Amino acid sequence: MKYREFVNGIQVSALGYGCMRFPVREDKSIVEERAVAMLRSAIDGGVNYIDTAFGYHGGKSEELVGKALADGWREKVYLADKMPVWMIEKVEDFDRIFATQLERLGTDHIDFYLLHALGAKTFDEKVLRFGLMDKMRRLKASGKVSYIGFSFHDSNEVFHRIVDSFEGCDFCQIQYNYADTNNQAGTEGLEYAASKGLKVVIMEGLLGGKLANLTDNERAALPHAANPVQIALDFLWSRPEVGVVLSGMSDEAQVADNLRYADESRVGKLTSDELAALERVKAIRDGNLLVPCTGCEYCLPCPARLNIPAIFAVYNKTAPSLGLNPSAEYAALDVRADSCIKCGKCERVCPQHIAVRERMCDCAKAFE
Repeated sequence: MKYREFVNGIQVSALGYGCMRFPVREDKSIVEERAVAMLRSAIDGGVNYIDTAFGYHGGKSEELVGKALADGWREKVYLADKMPVWMIEKVEDFDRIFATQLERLGTDHIDFYLLHALGAKTFDEKVLRFGLMDKMRRLKASGKVSYIGFSFHDSNEVFHRIVDSFEGCDFCQIQYNYADTNNQAGTEGLEYAASKGLKVVIMEGLLGGKLANLTDNERAALPHAANPVQIALDFLWSRPEVGVVLSGMSDEAQVADNLRYADESRVGKLTSDELAALERVKAIRDGNLLVPCTGCEYCLPCPARLNIPAIFAVYNKTAPSLGLNPSAEYAALDVRADSCIKCGKCERVCPQHIAVRERMCDCAKAFE
């Protein structure tokens, strides 16, 4: 494992374990024995940064992580968790949720604690309204949290505003990959955070697996021998501003492969030709993409029982540049786009800020 200097000189593994995509059964329950074994295998392979959140896996991720880190494993890692700011309706909710997280995790402290998925709306209506930055600083002063930060999903302008406003912030977590260099915080935000002394954690480095499973025309733009996963991760590790890159590994092979890729990583690894190839893939992908859904499932469960990510995955296959006809795949869905009741529940929590109701109308029309 390669390690990188993080907050206060701490050495964190280049690869971090994102705990929102563990193996699950058909009913979405975590396959605990496998998940615990995978997490411990990653730790044995040198991973020392474990990232979870209150709502991952329907609230079960923290419990699973707590079980995996029992019996001495907690002392081997830095544990990151997040405050779900959208759930704060009164100041007391902050302390109640944090206490629940400690109980679920079976620990008396969290190493890296974040305000989760900040954007303009949650920053104004939750963070500022309820004084959550002060709450975070007090947690750090109490010793229950070692370092404080925030994760982010919004525009670069909003990112600058939060960085400049959050006094005492140690680090941030942003969505970043070679397809998102101009999206959300983007490359400019990455460099701005570093210039302000913030350490940076990367999420969605593979866009929920989308950059691991390229279309034929996207794959053809890569160098012949390039592995789509490794070159996508190397794009991140090549940047000196990047601290730890999270990966939501959901099977044993992904753990083994990613450990190897991290071991081979280094700053500046990609050549100019490889970087140019990734630019070509991005350009092709931009033409292929109709809806920028990463499959995070924050939008689920849907009151109308739509599997929103699955519908968007099929709809994206109708892009003219792909030349596909996924009509049979769409017809096989249990509930289709025209069943959307336009309640807007999904839009309030979508990290990508997708206008889901409008896009569902587009989906329905596409398959009429």
